[in-house]
Amino acid sequence: MNTTYAYAAQHAQSPLAPFEIQRRPLRDHDVQMDVLFCGVCHSDLHQIRNEWHNSLYPVVPGHEIVGKVTAVGPAVTRYKVGDRVGVGCMVDSCRTCASCAEGLEQYCETGFVATYNGVDRESGDVTFGGYSTDLVVDESFVLRVPENLEPAGVAPLLCAGITTYSPLRQWGAGPGKKVGIVGLGGLGHMGVKLARAMGAHVVLFTTSPSKIEDAKRLGAHEVVISKNADEMQAQTNSFDFILNTVAAQHDLNPFLNLLRRDGTMTLVGAPEHDHPSPQVFNLIFKRRRLAGSLIGGIAETQDMLDFCSKHGITSDIELIPMQKINEAYERMLKSDVKYRFVIDMASLKP
Repeated sequence: MNTTYAYAAQHAQSPLAPFEIQRRPLRDHDVQMDVLFCGVCHSDLHQIRNEWHNSLYPVVPGHEIVGKVTAVGPAVTRYKVGDRVGVGCMVDSCRTCASCAEGLEQYCETGFVATYNGVDRESGDVTFGGYSTDLVVDESFVLRVPENLEPAGVAPLLCAGITTYSPLRQWGAGPGKKVGIVGLGGLGHMGVKLARAMGAHVVLFTTSPSKIEDAKRLGAHEVVISKNADEMQAQTNSFDFILNTVAAQHDLNPFLNLLRRDGTMTLVGAPEHDHPSPQVFNLIFKRRRLAGSLIGGIAETQDMLDFCSKHGITSDIELIPMQKINEAYERMLKSDVKYRFVIDMASLKP
């Protein structure tokens, strides 16, 4: 057992504070890593405040993790000490169900083991995440981080990156396709970058005129102010695919109206309360589809990292010390970050 320095929430009303945990001894296929950077996801805030009603306290958040291998178990074949690696939202799954067999561990039929706030299948212990100085994970759920990408900017790719990459790939974003991205936050800014790199015509939807210039810098061909009825009307029946990244409850109908026949809108934002039900005729009369998507499997996440390596894509980040995390959460709620906080874990080491 080795002592790990971390930050944890002890209950739904408590701020994150220093906490010590014991990482498990290395199993045969385990990789131990020194955590260098950890992204701050809105899910972290949902979990520490128990807004999804499934939190297991104490909660050590963090599932956008980049680190360096410091030790490996005796049966590890994929990694060696010194390798730059990453861990995303999962650290295990059943590995035998139909979804796992297809490389879709995120849809494991018995439920994947989350990087934090999950339950270890072997020991029964609650998992603790990347707001910590080191991590121990089975090699099958460890990813290789490209050496040509700046590691702090890679960290959010392990959640925000794959959450947007997977549906863009699944619904065929690419040359000749018109793709809408709703919202320009941590997820949305990655959606814009990735869809543009895939060759699609990219339109960003935002309620904030102040984001127009930045959206175009990130790769959007057009920007539509979604509160402007005329601008929305001009886009009616024109989209092949819309990726909706907004994590707040809102009316989906104005965006469904923009899909052409057989178009799809996929939801990846995870609101505390469900969206109002859309109008059925909006779907029926154009054979439109409303879908959802959850991160990606391990193989697809590696594909995403390799794609980002090829195209030089990382997240736009603001680097913070661990001691500023509670302040960062308050700023995140005000959308006062462009576009993802990343914790420099060196700030937590004694």
